[in-house]
Amino acid sequence: MKRDHLGVAYGALAAICYGTNPLGALHLYAAGLSPVAVLFYRFAFAVLFVLLALGVMRKSLRFPRENILPAVFLGFLFAVSSFSLFSSFLYMDAGTASTLLFVYPILVAILMHFFFREKLTAKTGFAITLSFAGVVFLTRGDGGFLSVKGILLVLLSSISYAVSIIVAARMPKPTGALKLNLYVLSCCAVFIFLFSMLLPGNSLQPLPDGMGVFWAAVLGFVPTFLSLVLTVKSLKIIGSTPTAILGALEPLTAVCIGVFVFGEKFSWRLLVGIVLILSSVVLVSLKKKRT
Repeated sequence: MKRDHLGVAYGALAAICYGTNPLGALHLYAAGLSPVAVLFYRFAFAVLFVLLALGVMRKSLRFPRENILPAVFLGFLFAVSSFSLFSSFLYMDAGTASTLLFVYPILVAILMHFFFREKLTAKTGFAITLSFAGVVFLTRGDGGFLSVKGILLVLLSSISYAVSIIVAARMPKPTGALKLNLYVLSCCAVFIFLFSMLLPGNSLQPLPDGMGVFWAAVLGFVPTFLSLVLTVKSLKIIGSTPTAILGALEPLTAVCIGVFVFGEKFSWRLLVGIVLILSSVVLVSLKKKRT
């Protein structure tokens, strides 16, 4: 039981860390950087943090051959998911985009059910329903329409992220979280660099000043290095679907950042959405009683 609670804690902390994405991204956008440039520096710093951690722990960098292709695929999925999400910040509020991203637990549960025959329990189904209802309340503003392009970008991000969660939980050979993240993030940085060459208007720009370096480092550490390590640990203990549902704390974190850091309006819809999302997190963390 204690191990399950630890897995829940890892999943919750991973989601909170990932929810801090808008902090660094919006500051770097204000400095004139493109989404691709922001992401390239984010993943470059993350790789440095992982290498530093592995060096301190004196861990070998050897990686199982069986895991190379899955790691490359994970790097691609995470590059697509991150680029789509960060691009959506240009078309809608970052808090709204991060909240819309939360359809991914529903996609994870559906994919696990149809492709891996994972049982959908009544508790899981109800938790997903509560989470989705919370997302609906959070994303429906007091007027106006959301950008269709922004919604499509977030949907692409959500699908990519859902698949990456499933792939990460099924690596052919057991690998330490740090070592796995080193190779996944390195592949991700390479794909982001390729995106900068292939996608118009997304060239790599240098970091403008010391504050730019600071926010890039924050992006590389909190929502990337720390979040991914905690996610992998959570996946190994409680599995894909509970980890995905605990991600409800990610949009909650993003909304709080929007309200308290960027001065966004806190409405009754936000309050109801937050309550529903927290309820789903509590529900999924409860251990089923044995009879």
